[in-house]
Amino acid sequence: MKRSIALLLALTLLFASACGGSPQDSQPDPAPPAEQTAPPDEPPAEPAEPAPEPEPEPEPEPEPAPIQEPYEIYDPAVMPEGGERDGVKYEAYEGIVEHLFFHPLIAYPELAFDGDAQEKGLDDFMVTADEFNKILTSCHANGYVLVDIADVWSETAGEDGAPKMVRNTLYLPEGKKPLILSYDDTNYYPYMLENGFTHKLIIGEDGKIWSWGLDPQGNEVISRDLDAIPALDKFVEEHPDFSPFGAKACLSLTGYEGILGYRTQTDGSVEWTDELEANRQAEREAVKPIVEELRRTGWTFGSHTWGHIRLGSGNLSKIQNDTEKWLDEVGSLVGETAILFYPHGERPDGGDWKQTGPAFQYLQSKGFRVFCSVGIESFSYIKKDICAVICDRLHPDGTTLRYSRKRYLQFYDAKDILDPVRPDFGVDWD
Repeated sequence: MKRSIALLLALTLLFASACGGSPQDSQPDPAPPAEQTAPPDEPPAEPAEPAPEPEPEPEPEPEPAPIQEPYEIYDPAVMPEGGERDGVKYEAYEGIVEHLFFHPLIAYPELAFDGDAQEKGLDDFMVTADEFNKILTSCHANGYVLVDIADVWSETAGEDGAPKMVRNTLYLPEGKKPLILSYDDTNYYPYMLENGFTHKLIIGEDGKIWSWGLDPQGNEVISRDLDAIPALDKFVEEHPDFSPFGAKACLSLTGYEGILGYRTQTDGSVEWTDELEANRQAEREAVKPIVEELRRTGWTFGSHTWGHIRLGSGNLSKIQNDTEKWLDEVGSLVGETAILFYPHGERPDGGDWKQTGPAFQYLQSKGFRVFCSVGIESFSYIKKDICAVICDRLHPDGTTLRYSRKRYLQFYDAKDILDPVRPDFGVDWD
């Protein structure tokens, strides 16, 4: 029986092999899912090709940042190694350090001197761009070199351990005399914009500081010749021996109309809104690279109070509030400073500069050490009872050009400087 079954199985395998199949091939294929069943007599549909994804638009390549030229700044209180630098001999200087200050320059005299109510004040307190460049040329020819006001005096400890200010010995190129420059009100107030001044500072395509403004016809003008800041930069580039230490000038800033042409201020006279604050913050961000480039290239900053207030008023509360506002809105942008320039030249302790009252003590406590007024000579005095220096500075402007020629002859001759475009208000030249 077993043999019959084995014989039957062998015959079955032989038959399957002859038909070219296998036991599994004899099973029917499972039917495809209904949605994949092709219509009769039609080839199976080709799978649809996915739509090509749109190629992303290439991002524009950022414009390369201008390459900053290296700028060297030296300390004039340190003698160069070997007593020479770049083949120039240096020597100790302990004489008077002269100090001249300017307001923003009149770029377009036809707008400033147009007979309106502002004309006389502009003539009294400003110089034109042409006069400014002539003054620089004359100071350079008369042997002056620029020094930073912060390098002239230093804070140190006295024998009793108390802090005090000392006058530094300056090491200058042989035969040269030191000159401090400062510029008041470099804020570009609205009245200036209507009377022929530039409007603000910008960074040009070359990475340098330029001025931006409008000419009398309303056309945009970007220039390095119409504003005292880029004009001095340009003069030093052309006459590097005028600034052997890399110093430029100290910018004396208020805050109530922002700084450097950017409206970075708050305004308590209006309801402050989110929109106003957003605009203020945008202006603060816009001015930061200007401040950074100025600092990098030898410019420094000082306070002129936030509201251009009279420090001799005796109103200590007002002085305190104003100082805190300056530190918050201006100091936060330009950094710490030890320099305070008195608005209107008005001393907080009145005419007796040897006295040290509450207002002066408060201002000194906020970090100020060098206090600058206005006078008829470049005077300075180190106070004995507090760590501070007071000094006076001279003011080239229409008033002194017309009526104080002799006092400025060590710098320039007003006869060579006075711009003929000024109104005919007369002169008092001997």
